Amino acid sequence: MDQNKRTILKSFSPIKILVPVILGIIATAWLFIKDDKVGELKGIADANVWWLVAALAVLVVRDAGYMYRIRSLTDKFLSWRSSLDVIMLWEFASAITPSVVGGTTIATIILNKEGIPLGKSLAYVMLTAVLDNMFFIIAAPIALLLTQGQVFPTFNLAPSDVAKLQSAFYISYALITVYTFIMIYALFVRPRAFKWLLLKATSIGFLRKWRVNAFQHGNEIIWASEQLKGKDFNYWARAIISTIFVWSARYFLLNCLIAAFTDVSLGEHALIISRNLIFWIVMLIAITPGGAGIVEMAFPSFFGLFLGRFSSIVVVLYRLITYYPYLILGSIFLPRWVAKVFGHHPKESEIGVRG
Repeated sequence: MDQNKRTILKSFSPIKILVPVILGIIATAWLFIKDDKVGELKGIADANVWWLVAALAVLVVRDAGYMYRIRSLTDKFLSWRSSLDVIMLWEFASAITPSVVGGTTIATIILNKEGIPLGKSLAYVMLTAVLDNMFFIIAAPIALLLTQGQVFPTFNLAPSDVAKLQSAFYISYALITVYTFIMIYALFVRPRAFKWLLLKATSIGFLRKWRVNAFQHGNEIIWASEQLKGKDFNYWARAIISTIFVWSARYFLLNCLIAAFTDVSLGEHALIISRNLIFWIVMLIAITPGGAGIVEMAFPSFFGLFLGRFSSIVVVLYRLITYYPYLILGSIFLPRWVAKVFGHHPKESEIGVRG
């Protein structure tokens, strides 16, 4: 079997799909059972239907923004249909891998199998990571400044828990910042110097076993850097604006869900967006696939202040709209995409390969 095909099928194996589903169901059930809140599910009948429709519309617009961005980054090499396949499978990969890992390796293979050379595929995937992280790096201080400390939740949290949450945020933010600026240096400033640093670091005794990987990664950085040279202003403008758009839409979706159950002022909308930004940065260090279980547990502390008794209902809706659909859609898109790029539908035994 083609190695790329084997990697794809292993990454999307049934067990990797079931794990986040089971974790999410357990965490959601615990939210309702621990305080005997099962009866509160009836509260969904009180929702403002138009805000729920708006949430779904924002989701569609967001994914359209992702499609536009990847098509734009590839200089329109991808058709709109291919862009849809790429985004659905990329979201699928992100949903079944820990947030700290993400779906970048699989995304590179997906782009490569769509006919984009490996160097360019690496460049586009690395560039999206840099753009996304730069959004966090710039937006987080703005959120902290505008909310004057209110961005960190205190609802149902002990002072020690608030301190731990703040520490988790600052650690996550620092790691993202360091990683992003290293990637910027490697991609846009001195790719060959970065490769030299990798090889120098892995010449140390206990790091020698990673020397081959360091050599390969250094070459990948050089390939990717060469693909991004000479891009004009319009290219970078489209990349930056589309990144701001898709992440703004991703955050505003939660505003729509909260507004469906409670009146939200303009100031509260801004606070929810700011808190959602901090929430996402903390969740980036989640160790479970797609943050399954952790998101459900942390959500009430961040947004319970706005929702009251509707908190548990909204976290269920939030995950039903933004997470589980990609597990379903990915399972639908995967066989068709494999048939398109590898020439035939995968057998059940192939899809069942364990990771």
